[in-house]
Amino acid sequence: MNPEQLDTAIRVAAVTVTFLLAWLLVRAGPRREPTLWLFLPLALCLSGFVAGNTPDPGSRPTGYLGAAAHLASGYTVIFLWWFCLACFDRNFRPRGGALMIGLAWLCIASADRGLLGSALADKGLSYVLVAIGFGIVAHLAWRLLTDRDGDLIERHHDARVLAVVLLGGQLLADLSVDLLFGFAWRPRAFTIAQNTAILAFGLWLATKLLRVQGEALTFDASRTAPPSLTPRTAGDTRLARRLETLIEDERIHLDPDLTFAGFVAQMGAPERTVRQLINHHLGHDHFRSFLNAHRMEEARRLLGDPARASDKLIAIAQDSGFASLASFNRVFRAAQGCAPSAYRDMALGDVAASDRISPHLTGFEERLSPF
Repeated sequence: MNPEQLDTAIRVAAVTVTFLLAWLLVRAGPRREPTLWLFLPLALCLSGFVAGNTPDPGSRPTGYLGAAAHLASGYTVIFLWWFCLACFDRNFRPRGGALMIGLAWLCIASADRGLLGSALADKGLSYVLVAIGFGIVAHLAWRLLTDRDGDLIERHHDARVLAVVLLGGQLLADLSVDLLFGFAWRPRAFTIAQNTAILAFGLWLATKLLRVQGEALTFDASRTAPPSLTPRTAGDTRLARRLETLIEDERIHLDPDLTFAGFVAQMGAPERTVRQLINHHLGHDHFRSFLNAHRMEEARRLLGDPARASDKLIAIAQDSGFASLASFNRVFRAAQGCAPSAYRDMALGDVAASDRISPHLTGFEERLSPF
């Protein structure tokens, strides 16, 4: 097999794996998960990039298909960025700064690829994209690594570094090559390495998203019982009691500066064991969501206390363990569906109205080790 045939085989495999994953996610994936509807455009962009990523311009797709692939490949960085953030943060949505930067990238990439007219292309826009791309790589690494300690899902915790090294490193290498050698520099070895990296990403993602069900390979109709959320050993029971003491008696969650490392030290158990306790037995996928759940209970209690009716919201936020009023408002709206002030008005103004407010955390869902 010569290098050209090898490159073609890798590109065909990469596109096939990418679209197979997209089809499986659409067919069986939860419709509300942002990773699903972000992976679909990402699959198209990656396929367009692979199809056009050849050292010989004459071998690239032409006509409408070639133009679509060329344009889609320019959008790859944004959807890959959003998809990675959504994989590790279930509350992530493209909004705020992430949305504005993404829209800016899409507009500049469209102009750079000639979609908005040839007059706007070849005017240094590619270098603007490279500059934005370096910022995106830096942001991705910062978000994944700074939240790593509090990630209670073991596979998430381990995969964060891998995602930064492989995906962030791939983007960084591609952007650096464009900056140092020019955008037309595409030797055979480099294109093969890029297409192989995309194929490896698809295969790695398949190992995270796909699970083999043993009962599906047999004629046994019995089903495996779901995992229990109750402690199963004496050690689990001891840790559960220690956790209850920290929350109920010492009220450790009211410390706004509490870190996962400090919490582990207070628990007096190995870090991995504490992660499994909070994730597998209590259903929280991140230490932050675990703290916010208990802080929300305290906030609702204080907001419904007539003796605290005249207190400012910042005082309620601080006494509930939140570091700032902005974070308190954001978490409260996400969990309760209304502003803290509206909740207090209903809780203190009308008992019947307060009964309509769910005493449970509507914004916090239990989840067991998903990707």
